[in-house]
Amino acid sequence: MRNKAASLQLATLPLLLLAGLLPGQAQDAGSQYAGSDTCGTCHEDLAAAFQKNPHYVLEQGDRHEWKGKACEACHGPGQKHAESTSAADIIDPGKLNPAATDTICLTCHLNQPTHVGRLESSHVRNQVSCIACHKVHATTRSAMTPRAPAVINELCASCHMNVWAKFQQPYHHRLPERAMSCVDCHNPHGTPWPAMQQTFGANEPGCYKCHGYLRGPFTFEHEPVRYESCTICHEPHGSPNPRMLIRQEVSTLCLECHANLPAANSKGTMGVVPPAFHDLRAPQFRNCTVCHQKIHGSYVDRNLLR
Repeated sequence: MRNKAASLQLATLPLLLLAGLLPGQAQDAGSQYAGSDTCGTCHEDLAAAFQKNPHYVLEQGDRHEWKGKACEACHGPGQKHAESTSAADIIDPGKLNPAATDTICLTCHLNQPTHVGRLESSHVRNQVSCIACHKVHATTRSAMTPRAPAVINELCASCHMNVWAKFQQPYHHRLPERAMSCVDCHNPHGTPWPAMQQTFGANEPGCYKCHGYLRGPFTFEHEPVRYESCTICHEPHGSPNPRMLIRQEVSTLCLECHANLPAANSKGTMGVVPPAFHDLRAPQFRNCTVCHQKIHGSYVDRNLLR
């Protein structure tokens, strides 16, 4: 993880140099900085609110190069703007393109574990900047970085409306009930997994964070559980089918893997992976899990019967 963070920092270094936002640059150009007191002369409301902002640690000297000029850590040197009062003479991250905005944020946040994947995440590739989700001037940490499930879900649903619609189906994870949030399963800052999924343990699907009883290791494993994601059988956001299955009938789902011979043969049986006595025309064979109850894995039975 440390090596990956270092490589990301080196990859971003040219961008930071171009933006003039490295600490060394700030020291060299000290005469161009007006200081936070000068900013507060015109922006009284923002200056008063900023004292309650988590970023105020810069003003107090947490990073000494920005002590007394925390506003300019994000907005750039402000002496020219203070003299001209022109908006063109100051950096407004809200009006920059997403890549430039992220460059400013990542001067401080690049090496934090939560953000190491930021440069590779799908949010970046889709031109979604940090300030699209974070209110930089918020007066509390909870307002800057939402923690309440309902607030997080509302924020994510503002873009991912098609995904939120799936949660309105009969069987779903309990996001509409505010018992869960999107970040329980996804890391919005990026992960190596598809769809920025959270992981559990060494490098296993984040589903096991709640469903650890299905993790194993089992003496007799069901191969899809080990080699495929849970989504090979389940719709993670919501489904019209019980247990959020991707198919209406369990037998239909099972036969996607367990039917490697023609549907009907000379013996009149179907579902003919050995033992080949399953005649799906008979009701007792239409629900595989009536017999094969331990479909995620078994400690005692090779056929996952118990």
